[in-house]
Amino acid sequence: MRTYDVIHKMQDLRHLVWSETGQTSASGGTFLKARTGVGANATYYKLSCYDSYRGVYGHECVNEVVASRLMKLLSIDHVRYALVHACVQVDGVEYVTWLARSKSFRKTREAKMAFDTFFDLMHEKGESQLDFCARFGWLENVQRMMLVDYLIANRDRHGANIEVLRSRDGSLRLAPLFDNGVSFVFSCYADEACAAAFEPLKDVRANNFIGTRSLEENLSFVPVSVNVDALCKADRDVVLAGLEDVLPAAHLDAIWGIVWQRWQHWIQVKKDRA
Repeated sequence: MRTYDVIHKMQDLRHLVWSETGQTSASGGTFLKARTGVGANATYYKLSCYDSYRGVYGHECVNEVVASRLMKLLSIDHVRYALVHACVQVDGVEYVTWLARSKSFRKTREAKMAFDTFFDLMHEKGESQLDFCARFGWLENVQRMMLVDYLIANRDRHGANIEVLRSRDGSLRLAPLFDNGVSFVFSCYADEACAAAFEPLKDVRANNFIGTRSLEENLSFVPVSVNVDALCKADRDVVLAGLEDVLPAAHLDAIWGIVWQRWQHWIQVKKDRA
């Protein structure tokens, strides 16, 4: 299957400056980020985990592309990521790796703010995050977010991984979903046995700002009428296309096992509520 979001030809990106960092929630490593351009014209680059003694490792960037493809199938508003094979330079050392590339989701003259900061500034006394979202008309967006986070076993939907965008006329909107890479079998890194042994329905502890820390419990906030398109078994080829030379088969099988078994569980949840 032909893919347009996996760039196999080596790209020379040694000019990028990895000046933006963020700690992972699942390891001692750091995500390094770079940017070219500004505002609505910016392009963002992200490496998987990095530290000075292991270099660049893990597959968080692959997870971004897989999650992006899945959300496209589900018709959930999201940032589109491309997976790029590249030579980069970090702290004077060159690495050949895969990185994630995305375009800015901001419109011209649109400002952004982390959701947790916006909530702290604007919430009413005793108001929950879900009630707050309902007041601003964002509840359906958040319900779709909770469903897809369950499907990809996303551990890291903290308050800065959701953003509020404000236009010059004062109108507000939630940003498309982004930073979905701490998901699937993220914590297995290069361990194929660990990936193969991962329990697809395991309720991993998640760093959620909205709802609870349980992805399973958060399904209780998602109505059966949530507006997403359906998945089918044949979607495996779409979700994993072009990744055969990027991740071992055990990892690819584990990723699809998580998606498909969790989708089947969601279907059963909906039947049980009917």
